[in-house]
Amino acid sequence: MAPDQASLTAAKKLIKPAKWPLLQEDGDGLIWGECQGSGSTPYRVAVSESDAGYKCTCPSRKFPCKHAIALMWLRADALAPFAAGTPPQWVNDWLSRRRDPAKGQTNDGKPPDKSKEGPHPSISATALEKEPDPASPEAIAKAEAQKARNRAKREKLIEGGIEAMEQWIEDQLERGLTGFDQRAVNDCDVLAKRLVDAKAGGLANRVSALPPLLFQIDEQHRPIRAARELSALYLIGQAYTRQSKLSDALKEDVRQAVGWAMTREALLAEKDHRRADGDWRVLATSDEVQADRLRRIETWLESTSEDRRKALLLDFVPVSSGASGTVFEPGEILNAELVFYPSPVPLRAQIADHRGTRTADGTWDGASASLPDGLAEWRKALAQKPWLDGFPIATNDVELRSSNGKLFVCSNDTALPIAPGFEAQAFPLTEVGKISLFGFWDGYEFEPSLAATSLGEWSVS
Repeated sequence: MAPDQASLTAAKKLIKPAKWPLLQEDGDGLIWGECQGSGSTPYRVAVSESDAGYKCTCPSRKFPCKHAIALMWLRADALAPFAAGTPPQWVNDWLSRRRDPAKGQTNDGKPPDKSKEGPHPSISATALEKEPDPASPEAIAKAEAQKARNRAKREKLIEGGIEAMEQWIEDQLERGLTGFDQRAVNDCDVLAKRLVDAKAGGLANRVSALPPLLFQIDEQHRPIRAARELSALYLIGQAYTRQSKLSDALKEDVRQAVGWAMTREALLAEKDHRRADGDWRVLATSDEVQADRLRRIETWLESTSEDRRKALLLDFVPVSSGASGTVFEPGEILNAELVFYPSPVPLRAQIADHRGTRTADGTWDGASASLPDGLAEWRKALAQKPWLDGFPIATNDVELRSSNGKLFVCSNDTALPIAPGFEAQAFPLTEVGKISLFGFWDGYEFEPSLAATSLGEWSVS
């Protein structure tokens, strides 16, 4: 079934049980599992043994992908035990969408491709193939030297891009921010393209997101919001040009904000990075397409331990791959060790050791902190990271109230406005009294995501 020899060779590297924190079967010819890849969330794979149908959440354009082949391989050669279980919802969703293989359709609805058929190497033959020899010391040294040259070249490009961005910000201030929203679409597009050319993708995305952000709020508030966003861009640029004066955590955060990526392997290899182990409940997920045509997939977790620590799993998938949707669903429990990216406000994390996922026994049991305490945590985080975006707040003993056509989350003498895009969904919460609420506060508006009420759990759909 492997589409080519390269796929089979790649699958061989994944047939280690340690790569699969979850392997299960229903006893009736259906198997599924979770395979930890290079991203923060594992790939979910299912196979129907009756007709070799398969499904994987990875963005590969090969059918079947290496993960599906590896799952079949594990099963065919009995290389790992499959625990008995009931198919989870994501497997049932796949089964309900499957086409009838008898009608000449493949597992993914594509007609069989006969053009590439030929002699197929056996699994055993591939398993016995000699591993490629490691590169010579000379080749390794040459590659490292080229990598250093490429890195230096990109640093210079980014510095030029930041200089252009700062000049652009000065020009906007000279013209005045009162009319900035009217020219933002064109002006921001020009700057974003300049930053993309300068290899500063993180800054380019922030610039591209500015016009739609401004048009979501009242016209009278747009100038002050524009001032804040431009200030954040300026601060990131200034911090990047003065990296030698920053703490290690802030330096790494700045570089990520500009566009440098830390690979999963590099993160896990550093033993000094903050780690947390245990059960994590999925509180919220989101899936949106960025201006750079990457799908940004967020999964927010909360530790079930006493500290209720929050963590963000963040993945980027090319829109062209056709992959969509999050891997985890709200209400699931992960048993895993997380490693947090270096930052003065460590939230983003990667899964270092994933030991399985299960459905939570009940609904979210609410929060333990008050709304003033949550705001105090936000202020502390903002002082440590001035370009902070939406900050997660979980608060208890609050109410949603309506006043003059606006919705607010209230606690004693504290009231935060609900973001307009969430008012319609959240309005029923005004009728249930005291609640616990989880959401995101950016200093202007609160975006509710999950609530524990006397009537049960509420979440944004």
